[in-house]
Amino acid sequence: MIPWTLIDTAPVPGGEGELRLKRRGAEFSIMLGANELMNSRLSGSEEALATLSCAKVAERSQPRVLIGGLGMGFTLRAALGALGPQARIVVAELSPAVVAWAQGPMAEVFGDSLGDARVRIEVEDVGRLIRAGRGGYDAILLDVDNGPEGLTRGANDGLYGHDGLQAARAALRPGGVLAVWSCAPDRAFSARLRKAGFGVEEVGARANGRGGGARHVIWLAMRAASRTRPGAGP
Repeated sequence: MIPWTLIDTAPVPGGEGELRLKRRGAEFSIMLGANELMNSRLSGSEEALATLSCAKVAERSQPRVLIGGLGMGFTLRAALGALGPQARIVVAELSPAVVAWAQGPMAEVFGDSLGDARVRIEVEDVGRLIRAGRGGYDAILLDVDNGPEGLTRGANDGLYGHDGLQAARAALRPGGVLAVWSCAPDRAFSARLRKAGFGVEEVGARANGRGGGARHVIWLAMRAASRTRPGAGP
């Protein structure tokens, strides 16, 4: 078997621990300690995060999408495939090293997605972009950490608590969707989404798509479409 080779390391921004990029043949892995955060062979649930959510807004004339977490680009590439030429996608990635890896040693994995005219990469906390984007997005896709239960950075909890969910709802246009990836179910999070005013759909997705693999969870949380007030014009 081909051994793993360590390509690079980087500190977790604002958190504890060290990210490690490893390669074995054509396979890449990003690790935090003994935990594998992502693997280039396992893209099914990250792609589903994009396809399921973008399907709900793809018919809009100029959909604007915010993706939290660049990772290995699976969600970004799936979103590009699901949306038309008028879409605009902002990807917020907190770690400069992850962006550098995408442009350097993992460029073959990303293909031409980073150069797509619809895409803008921000080395930024996605929470800040959410709070600054009031009514600006049709879809917000969060693949940050391991889901609502943070693994790499405690501040991620601010995305998934009551205040973070209220900020996400305010950043969505009427009828928009907040989609959240998680490595495991979380009943408390489903309840928080509903309490924050979302309509909630919980979908199972396999790590390797139809090929099976670990079972992950995607929440599709819908902001209700606005209603015309009684007596208002047409």
